[in-house]
Amino acid sequence: MVGDLSASGLELTEVHRFPNRPVRIGGTLHWDVLALYRGVLDGLRAAGEVDAIGIDSWAVDYGLLDADGSLLGNPVHYRDDRTERVIDEVLAKIPAEQLYAATGIQFLPFNTIFQLAADPRAPTAERALLIPDLISYWLTGTAGTELTNASTTALLDPRTGRWSEEVAERAGIDLGLFPPLRKPGEHSGFHERTPVYAVGSHDTASAVAAIPAEGENFAYISSGTWSLVGLELDAPVLTGESRAANFTNEVGIDGTIRYLRNVTGLWLLQECQREWGISDITGLLAEAATLPRRAVIDAGDPRFLPPDDMPARIAAACAETGQPVPSGPAEFTRCVLDSLAAAYRLAIEDAVRLSGRRVDVVHVVGGGSRNELLCQLTADACGLPVVAGPVEATALGNVLVQARAHGSFSGDRRTMRELLRHTQPLTTYQPR
Repeated sequence: MVGDLSASGLELTEVHRFPNRPVRIGGTLHWDVLALYRGVLDGLRAAGEVDAIGIDSWAVDYGLLDADGSLLGNPVHYRDDRTERVIDEVLAKIPAEQLYAATGIQFLPFNTIFQLAADPRAPTAERALLIPDLISYWLTGTAGTELTNASTTALLDPRTGRWSEEVAERAGIDLGLFPPLRKPGEHSGFHERTPVYAVGSHDTASAVAAIPAEGENFAYISSGTWSLVGLELDAPVLTGESRAANFTNEVGIDGTIRYLRNVTGLWLLQECQREWGISDITGLLAEAATLPRRAVIDAGDPRFLPPDDMPARIAAACAETGQPVPSGPAEFTRCVLDSLAAAYRLAIEDAVRLSGRRVDVVHVVGGGSRNELLCQLTADACGLPVVAGPVEATALGNVLVQARAHGSFSGDRRTMRELLRHTQPLTTYQPR
């Protein structure tokens, strides 16, 4: 994505798109990171001359390098089940309540702390680079660990913005694997002659930076394959109640905290579409909008995490809870979207209760902001207005942090958000 920042506003243009297909080898699910890097290089060539480059991606996954800087193998995919055998071992060394009090990260089986504990290559590796840091290293030859993504590892103290040496030591993880921490906006090196800047390299950090909110009393939903639902705070919430509610405290730009819950998102519908062989769901959404709410599943149930045969698992969950089993694609779609809206409401209510922050409006950004039915159902469930957009919030937040670091834009988060309110198409849904 190329962002063009001028006196008239910010324009975003897609210049190259490439697939991201996991590969299963020998029973392990991997990312095809070399294909991703080739796609990045093809995209940079398509973009032509630019003033700066910034990289963001998903969280928790990493590549391991040897002493020569060579990749030890394709990074393992977070949906792989390799951590199941080590979670209890790690939590025996540092109990869940102590781990949360130190790092503020919600329990997820694929947290980096568990992945490293399960990785037989880690003891022989020289470097561990989170995915955006790995791409940056290949572009520039300079290694660093960007802070917002580092905060997702369950190895960083969100109060200090530094690694938790106690957690790492008790878990048996060598923090020397990670290169020095970088904050969003710091210079990372050069790709040829073009500066590469650290941005909010966790895609949600960039997306939250681009939420076009007025004031601070808002909730956000970064809606895509995953839904990240929460608030932007000045300090983490590390209470036992917060841990029990499975909220996470991730670092955002400018020292903020992204206080949120990971909710299984449109992955549920995407996997159903794949099973049905349906790519365009416009008609399906229109039909689903005419149906009543009949069944709601727990979108956070771990049974929905793996790929394949999602409709069968949804049907089983409905049957087990004594609800009507959806009978066709439109009914399954309505069930998924009602379930997501219910999960969003619960997450926002819990975030308000646990943080003490009032919420007057919900902002939905990312691909899910285009789903009119989901946005309306979310407004209905939450009893609050929903402002949908921008769709490409992650890329916009990435570009604005770059531009600020490069000197092309000056201002704080409020100024960034004001710019987006006046330049990006937004749609408001009132609760019915």
